[in-house]
Amino acid sequence: MSTPILRAAKVTRSFGPTPALRGADLRVDAGEVLAVMGPSGSGKSTLLHCLAGILRPDSGEVWFADQRLDRLSERDRTRLRRREFGFVFQFGQLVPELPAAANVALPLLLAGERRRDAYRSAAGLLDRLGLAGLAARRPGELSGGQAQRVAVARALVARPRVIFADEPTGSLDSLSGEAVLDLLVDAAREQGTTVVVVTHEARVAAYADREVVVRDGVVTSLAATS
Repeated sequence: MSTPILRAAKVTRSFGPTPALRGADLRVDAGEVLAVMGPSGSGKSTLLHCLAGILRPDSGEVWFADQRLDRLSERDRTRLRRREFGFVFQFGQLVPELPAAANVALPLLLAGERRRDAYRSAAGLLDRLGLAGLAARRPGELSGGQAQRVAVARALVARPRVIFADEPTGSLDSLSGEAVLDLLVDAAREQGTTVVVVTHEARVAAYADREVVVRDGVVTSLAATS
């Protein structure tokens, strides 16, 4: 069995008196597209946030490659997220004051890349996503589908090792949602990027190599997708 790029072992996490994760176990292999399924409130988003180092678990272990994330400082986790991870959320979470090109270039600029090179990379991705003519528009001037494609471009621009997508198609129509999913899967296939997608929709999970189901804070079942 190959060494996983992400692993959670007996992870627990509560918010006040309410438990969200109750000893969750999960492994994700490099280059895999994994769908994390479950109803609202099952703990699937909390699991993703622990895997990404956004949240620190109350107990258990979270590993990225050979690093134990739950033992890193907040500063080191932030640095690792900028360098190794990309994120796509349901509503994009773009910076509203910045045009599309600047939103996409932002991860590269934060990493210290020259402005000209960062914007060149951003322009290439926007063109690939059919957004070349919208580079100067701010998020408020874009449709939901356009804004989400900008968010995907931002997640891809630094060629991260892992992309975390939390309900990435939840606010999109079916056509726009399929376009976003195609891009994420293409990244996994072309760049060897690992993609972890949280969803409650079977049509989204169908794009994955494998599904896990989270119920009541525990990964309760595994199923191979067709």
